[in-house]
Amino acid sequence: MQHRLLPGTDLTVSSLCLGTMTFGEQNSEQDAHQQLDAAVAAGINFIDTAEMYPVPANGSTQGRTEAHVGSWLAKQPRDKVVIATKVSGPNRGMAWIRGGPQFTAAQIVAACDASLQRLQTDHVDLYQVHWPARAVPMFGSSLYNPADEKPDTPGIHEQLEALTQLVKAGKVRYLGVSNETAWGVAEWAHVADANGLPRIKTIQNVYNLINRAFESGLVEACHREQVSLLVYSPLAFGLLSGKYLAGDDKDGRMTRFPQFGARYRKPFVEEAIAAYAALARSHGITPTELALAFVQSRWFVASTIIGATTLAQLGEDIGSSKVVITPELEAGIEQLYRQYQSPAL
Repeated sequence: MQHRLLPGTDLTVSSLCLGTMTFGEQNSEQDAHQQLDAAVAAGINFIDTAEMYPVPANGSTQGRTEAHVGSWLAKQPRDKVVIATKVSGPNRGMAWIRGGPQFTAAQIVAACDASLQRLQTDHVDLYQVHWPARAVPMFGSSLYNPADEKPDTPGIHEQLEALTQLVKAGKVRYLGVSNETAWGVAEWAHVADANGLPRIKTIQNVYNLINRAFESGLVEACHREQVSLLVYSPLAFGLLSGKYLAGDDKDGRMTRFPQFGARYRKPFVEEAIAAYAALARSHGITPTELALAFVQSRWFVASTIIGATTLAQLGEDIGSSKVVITPELEAGIEQLYRQYQSPAL
């Protein structure tokens, strides 16, 4: 397992990060602890969670994921594990979170305090804004419409001032964003520099074989502003494992929660996945190994967030770190990319 220093921080993180959004819904607390133990044994030191988890979000389970991570974390050497979590924002419903989450200073501080209590720790290493308060395209939407903006939306300066309080209080070490745009990355950096506030160090965005949108404007913005990419959904909700192609996966998220993952129910997605699966097998590796190795091989990826519901799945995910993308395999990937582009965009 490779480890690397995130630029601008003293955080050395594993090239794979354990995602946890199944903990508390598809995985019990015992399952969660087994996965965490297996991940650490394999060299993973980076754990990602969020206050809204598990997914799909609902009021009866919200916060359970952090609590499962916390009951495990309480028994670990705290300085050996990098913990990241996220604060939920507006425009996604979820009235059960603080009566409807907002990015006001009071709500951001309250959210962090609640996360720390569930995680049973006095600080998190990385605190991330889960999605922009602005009305930007995300979660399967690709078109920006200024008419969707709301005039009372907390601005980036207001959010950063509140987050700075948490850094100064020692509750948060570093800041990050998620589901952001290129303009957003540049603006977070500009506001920080103009006001002497902490800069964001990471961005957690979707990136995979069927959605490579990050490679255009965002990759330049992040490179120039020294913001590290933490990839989520590298397997596209498990689709890139190929398990849904035969129609026999009865316990996957796309089967159990049909309303979930609409971003991947688009024309040519299944055709592209089948093509990538065939490419993987022709090179003697599994579709999962191809998808995860591809993401890990990109120069701009700092860590790849993996998630699993079984230890067997987790083992295959971790094993992908040993797969090498050969020039021949790279050429095959690029040939399919020219054919299908990003069908899940």
